[in-house]
Amino acid sequence: MDSILSVSPGLIIWTLVNFFIFFFLLFKLGFKQIAKGLKTREDSIRESIEGAERANIEAKKILEESQARLANAQQEMTEIISKGRNQAEEIVRKATDEAEKVKQAKVEEAKKEIERSKDNAIKELRKEVADLVIDATEKIIGDNLDKEKNYKLIEGYIGKIPNN
Repeated sequence: MDSILSVSPGLIIWTLVNFFIFFFLLFKLGFKQIAKGLKTREDSIRESIEGAERANIEAKKILEESQARLANAQQEMTEIISKGRNQAEEIVRKATDEAEKVKQAKVEEAKKEIERSKDNAIKELRKEVADLVIDATEKIIGDNLDKEKNYKLIEGYIGKIPNN
């Protein structure tokens, strides 16, 4: 029995011949197909990477545009809120001014009405006082003097009394 470690020169030669035939057939029949498949695979990977880079650049561009639009929208919103606040303050100020004018007009009207009522009350009081004085004078003197003269005389005395 031959040992496993023993080397037979004939076996080595036939192994080499088989290897070269297999390598020649593989090179002749399959090498182009394998190279073509590897080249196709390499091109496909390169195109995928380039497509991903283009998509990444496009996504960054879209993101920047979106952020710019968002910033513009926020600025416009801030301006609109500011304008609305200013308009509301202006409306409140105008309403306050108008209410103050109405209040002043009502106060002035009330003062005038009070003054008219006071004047009417004083006139009525003078008339009553004059009638009472005439009645009292008639009772004291006993006879009626000229009513017109009595009123003029009493009005003169009443006019000398201070208005307060």
